[in-house]
Amino acid sequence: QVQLVESGGGLVQAGGSLRLSCAASTRFFVNYVMGWFRQAPEKERELVAVVSRNGAVTDYARSVGGRFIISRHNANNTVYLQMNSLKPEDTAVYYCAADPTFGASHKTPGDFYYWGQGTQVTVSS
Repeated sequence: QVQLVESGGGLVQAGGSLRLSCAASTRFFVNYVMGWFRQAPEKERELVAVVSRNGAVTDYARSVGGRFIISRHNANNTVYLQMNSLKPEDTAVYYCAADPTFGASHKTPGDFYYWGQGTQVTVSS
């Protein structure tokens, strides 16, 4: 069982920045593909960014490309999401997710096994 705890959410003005963190309770953090998802009110949960086990490969939703950066620190069992140039449409609950499956796609919520409780990000105009 892996527990994921997000932090760093809050209220920010448009154009501002936030850095989300997700701490994982596992000795084998390097075995997990890590992702950030978000869910706005009355919308489906969507992938924001995903990072490979060694951090070398990343992928982003088109809506956040060039503004958000996902990274991980395997020695600290932590994954980060640096969010820059925030827009009101980035307002959502942001979730951290982890999955140990090798050779699988990691693009949808169903592709991830473990989830955090989420952290609220609100961007005011």
